[in-house]
Amino acid sequence: MRLSLILGAVAALADIFGGLLLVRRDWEKRYLRYFVALGAGFMMAAAFLEMLPESFKLSMEWAPVLVLGGYCAIHLLEHTITPHFHFGEETHHDEFLTRHTGDSVLLGLAVHALFDGVAIGSGFALSNWLGWIIFLAIFLHKIPEGFTVASVMVASGRSRTNAFYSAVVLAVATLAGVLVIGLLPGWVRFGLPISAGVAVYVAATDLVPEVNREPGIRMALVFFSGVLIFFLLRLLAPGM
Repeated sequence: MRLSLILGAVAALADIFGGLLLVRRDWEKRYLRYFVALGAGFMMAAAFLEMLPESFKLSMEWAPVLVLGGYCAIHLLEHTITPHFHFGEETHHDEFLTRHTGDSVLLGLAVHALFDGVAIGSGFALSNWLGWIIFLAIFLHKIPEGFTVASVMVASGRSRTNAFYSAVVLAVATLAGVLVIGLLPGWVRFGLPISAGVAVYVAATDLVPEVNREPGIRMALVFFSGVLIFFLLRLLAPGM
C-alpha cells in the first residue's frame, strides 16, 4: 500500500503541476501536446494488454459489464454534466462559459481523477508490474489534465488562484481513489475493470482526437512511441 500511495501522490502532483502551467504565464505550454500523444499511446496499450486481461481474470462474468459501465459513465459525464470538456492543451477563450460550466467540468474531471487513483491502487493490489504500468499510463496525462481544469476555471471567470486550487482538487481525488483500494482491497474486482473502461474511453475518445488534430506525422509518431515504450517495459521487466 505504501508504494501505491507514494506513486499516487506523484500522479497527484502532476495534476498540480499542470495547474501551474496555466497560472504561470512564463511556462512553455506547447510541450503538453507531446504528453497527450505519448500518454494516449501508452494508455491504450496498458488498457488493452494489461488492465483488461487482468480484469477478466478476476471475473469473466462481471468484468465486461463493469468495463462497459466505466466507459459509459465517463461518456455520460462528458456529454451531460460536462458539455464543454476537452482533453489536452486548452485555451477556452469562449466568453459564454459560465461559472456553472466551470463547476461541472471540475466535477467531471474529479470523478475521472478518482478512478485514476482507483486504477493505481487496484494495479498494485494485484502486482507491482501492473501497478507501475498503470501509474505510468496515468502520469503521462495528468499534466494536461491539470492544465485543462485550470484553463476552464479561468475561462469561466474564476481567478488564477481558484484555477490552481481546482487542480489541487483533482490531486486530492486521485489520492482518495488510491486510499479506497488500499483500505478496501476486496474492491479491486470492481475497481480495476471500471478503471479499465475509463482508461479506454480517455485514451480512445479524449486523447487520440487531440493527437489527430495536429497536422503531419509528428504527433502520430509520438503516439506510437508511447505504445513502443509500453512494449519495451514489458520486455525488459516481465512480471515485475
